[in-house]
Amino acid sequence: MNVLVTGSGGFIGKNLIERLQRIEDLHILTLEKSDSYDTLQRRVSDADFIFHLAGVNRPETAEEFYRGNRDLTGKIVEILSEKRKVTPVLMSSSIQVDRDNDYGKSKLEAEKLLDKYSQTSGATVYIYRLPNVFGKWSRPNYNTVIATWCHNIIRGLPINITDRNIKLSLVYIDDVVDHFSRHLDENGVKGVQYPDISPIYEKSLGDIYELLQKFKKSRETLLVPRVGRGFERALYATYLSFLPKDSFSYSLKGHEDERGTFYEFLKTVDSGQFSISTTAPGVTRGNHYHNTKNEKFLVVKGKASIKMRDIFSDEVVEYRASEEKMEVFEMIPGYTHDITNIGDDEMILLIWSNEIYNPENPDTYSMKV
Repeated sequence: MNVLVTGSGGFIGKNLIERLQRIEDLHILTLEKSDSYDTLQRRVSDADFIFHLAGVNRPETAEEFYRGNRDLTGKIVEILSEKRKVTPVLMSSSIQVDRDNDYGKSKLEAEKLLDKYSQTSGATVYIYRLPNVFGKWSRPNYNTVIATWCHNIIRGLPINITDRNIKLSLVYIDDVVDHFSRHLDENGVKGVQYPDISPIYEKSLGDIYELLQKFKKSRETLLVPRVGRGFERALYATYLSFLPKDSFSYSLKGHEDERGTFYEFLKTVDSGQFSISTTAPGVTRGNHYHNTKNEKFLVVKGKASIKMRDIFSDEVVEYRASEEKMEVFEMIPGYTHDITNIGDDEMILLIWSNEIYNPENPDTYSMKV
């Protein structure tokens, strides 16, 4: 199956191509602004499905809206009609078609051309009136305010917010291309379709700004907001995609003494924190207990003896841990515990605690095992 993607080098086009490349037996044809009319003719003639994503967002003159949005669509329709093709076409339009601006008007005129093509040929046409789309490979000062803000905040450049209460309708690029690609398998759908897209996030400029600031500060505070699902997950991925190539890493501030080192690695909003420590041979750490705090130990390098004792008992429970077996050990509330490096080399320990360390209420009390 030959699939043509116009605007293939743009924000949505690049993400769609990434998605299409994972589909077997699909040959992707591309079309860029610099391609000739002869190339356009060949690509359109050879295509079994057309994703028409090319368009103009921020031209120097209003007339460019119509050349890039209406006229290009007209050329595609003209070629299809001349070749008597009944090729399905999916067009990325905009919610601005109902607004009194040249961008919206040019998109609406392009829609009408495809509507006529569908009526005269019987071809299926999908028109997606998209809200603000955000995600990786978007361009600052061009595609979305989110792209601009991610770029600027990361680089310490100023942000202009006219009204923090203004709300945007937003859709994430992965959801967009998933919806688009589903239509390749549809049969029996006829006429012009205006599919809905979901999820759509309604977010204020103030909320977006505050969240982006938290992402930036997380390298210093080590506290990462909830980024596991929904809008936060999508925005965090978008934010990271704007990091300069020389800023993919950051250093941790730790503690070092004769026993070894200790570094806090990551803190969460409500699921505790991760830390890592190194311990020299023969050195014992711990000899304390917690009333409520829970810790999990994982020895990722070396050998260790882990001992625990109920604070009202003389019975000592001992476990042996090593890099040879990825085994997690629970530090039980009310049990004093320690860990000793019993190997000949440095021991590295990964630690998870169910709460962020609070020096005002550490819930850590010294007592030898």
